[in-house]
Amino acid sequence: METDRSAAAEANRDRIIEAATRLLAEQGREAVSTRAVSAAAGVQAPTIYRLFGDKQGLLDAVAAHGFARHLGEKTALEPTDDPVEDLRTGWNLNLEFGLANPALYTLMYAEPRPGDPSPAAVTALGILTAYVRRIAEAGRLRVDVTRATQLIHATGGGTTLALIATPPDQRDLTVSHLAREAVLAAVTTDVPATSTPGTATPGPATAATTLRALLPRTDVLTPGEQALLTELLDRISKAG
Repeated sequence: METDRSAAAEANRDRIIEAATRLLAEQGREAVSTRAVSAAAGVQAPTIYRLFGDKQGLLDAVAAHGFARHLGEKTALEPTDDPVEDLRTGWNLNLEFGLANPALYTLMYAEPRPGDPSPAAVTALGILTAYVRRIAEAGRLRVDVTRATQLIHATGGGTTLALIATPPDQRDLTVSHLAREAVLAAVTTDVPATSTPGTATPGPATAATTLRALLPRTDVLTPGEQALLTELLDRISKAG
């Protein structure tokens, strides 16, 4: 009996999220009222309150559902031998998703909760961090992983939101391409930190960033030594 109730509640939850997502896409956020969603999902309004708490809880669930779709596309990408090119692909995928799902993307990215990101948002940032860390491991990151990740996240999301706000017939998608390349030029280098003698090298900051990214792969240091080396590498990387 308990299993049946749980299954029914889960089915109602899925139906409500699908209905709210559809209303959001077709009519915008203002259309996502408790009354409209309950009618579209074929449930009573109290069911929404019981499952989601309130309208904000429902919107959070819709955003999480959108993140899951978005993350599914990102995680399906197979990495190549060029981590910078992989980041370009991820950037383009983010733009395509935003323009194809403007209301959902705006709900997902334009209303952050300071100090309390959703689990899906944390996962999305983790995927971006993994992209950036691969660039660092290849010796091609100019700044530390955290700073590069934050810059790429802010610029990519902001650019997509700006294009969403622009009428489709006035959009210039090269804006996104220019922003992407400007950010990549600021945080990456074409020359690995371990370049051969006689070639220009990016300098100690890039080398420190590379070693910092690769440090977890070694186990020859004591915890104290690893913590000290991490602190020193971070200092060199951030100074650069």
